[in-house]
Amino acid sequence: MLITGCSTGLGNTTARKFAYEGWNVVATMRKPDQRLAAENPERIFVTELDVTKPASIEAAIAAGIARFGQIDAVVNNAGVSILSIFEATPMNVIRGIFETNVFGVMNVIQAITPYFREQSGGTIVNITSNMGFASNPLLAVYIATKHAIEGLSESLSYELESQNISIKLVEPGAMLTTSFSSNTMSATQDMPIPQSYKPYFDHMMQSMMNYPFDNADENQVADQVYAAACDESDRLRFLAGPDVEETAKLRWTQSEEKYMTTMRNLMGQTAWLNMHGKD
Repeated sequence: MLITGCSTGLGNTTARKFAYEGWNVVATMRKPDQRLAAENPERIFVTELDVTKPASIEAAIAAGIARFGQIDAVVNNAGVSILSIFEATPMNVIRGIFETNVFGVMNVIQAITPYFREQSGGTIVNITSNMGFASNPLLAVYIATKHAIEGLSESLSYELESQNISIKLVEPGAMLTTSFSSNTMSATQDMPIPQSYKPYFDHMMQSMMNYPFDNADENQVADQVYAAACDESDRLRFLAGPDVEETAKLRWTQSEEKYMTTMRNLMGQTAWLNMHGKD
C-alpha cells in the first residue's frame, strides 16, 4: 500500500489504520518525517514523494517495492484547497491547485498503472469530497479539481477493468480537527477580496462556521478508505461521513430545482440576498 500526503491529517491517520490492520504501508510526503515510521517500523516505511514531480513518484514506488516486495494498492490523498472569490483568484494560484489535485493524481496513476498491469492487478483509491458531486460558494477552484477527479475515476473504472485494476472513490465531507482545514484557512489569508464581494464573503464565511450537518472525524474517513481498498466488487463510490450522507440525499433524491433551492437556504445565500434586497 502506497499513500500520498501522509505528513499530517487524513493521510497520516490512514497510514496508521492500514498498518494497524496488518498492511505494509509506504507513507509518502514531500518532506519525509520519520516519526510515523518510528511508531511502527515493521509496517510503515516513510519516503519522499511530490505528486507534481514524476521522477519523485517513480522513485517512491521503486523504494516501496524494494522495502516490501510489492505494492497492491495506492491511495491518492495529497491535496490542497483555498477559499476565495473566483474573480479575484490569481491564475497562478489556480494552476498550482490543479497541479497537485488533478495532475498530481494523474501522475501517480500513470506511474503505478504499468506496475499493476504487469503484476495482474491492483487497486487505486482516489480521495475526492462531497464537493465532487455538490458545490459550495468560495470553493470554486477546489471543487473544480474534485469534479475532475470524479470524472477521471469513473472513466478509468471502465478502462482499467480490462487490466484487472480497480478504481475507487472515497468522498469525505468536512472533517473535525484536520490540518487540511487549517492549511486552507492559512492560504485564504493571502487572497484578495474585492470590496463589492466583502459583505457576501463575510456572510458566507460565517455560514460555513455554522455548518448545518455533523462532521466526520479522520478515523471514520480512514475506515472508508480501508473499506474501499479491500473491496473486491465493482462498487465505485464510498461516502465518508454523516454530512456526506445528507448531501447525497439532497443531491440525488429530489429535483434539480428543489435541490438548488434547498442548498441556497442551507448555505445562507437566500437569506443574504433577501437581506440586501437582491432578486
